[in-house]
Amino acid sequence: MNDGVRRAVVAALLQLADSRDYQDRADAGQAMASFVDVAGTREPLQRLLLDAADTFVTHVTAEALLRRMDAVGLEAVARALATADDSHAHWLDAAVRGVFLVYATQRDVAVQMCGVMVESADPVLRKGAAELRDILTEIDPILHPAGEN
Repeated sequence: MNDGVRRAVVAALLQLADSRDYQDRADAGQAMASFVDVAGTREPLQRLLLDAADTFVTHVTAEALLRRMDAVGLEAVARALATADDSHAHWLDAAVRGVFLVYATQRDVAVQMCGVMVESADPVLRKGAAELRDILTEIDPILHPAGEN
């Protein structure tokens, strides 16, 4: 892994994340989700998840983080849910439902990860993970493992 190049990409994405144009910010959020392991990306991603000017940015950034299908992406969305106003919460909810609607196994793994996060010492993460778990358990995925229904 070339850390220097990754840091340079993140630096460019951070500039894009501060753009006045909502599409630039949305593109930055989508791309930055792939670089969440690079130092300095988590706080800007939280800003994009709760974008003050356009909930489109919220929605596409959340989808990108959730499509990672890992604890890092789920945690970022959970933290945003914990502090979101009604409008942002609606679009975060829509992203969760869109990403986890198809495969029951993916939804079930996400529910398990949220169960771990609910035990966190961090009250913001606990609150958001509980909200995220509630959304996930309301989803009735389209595809279930063979023999299950």
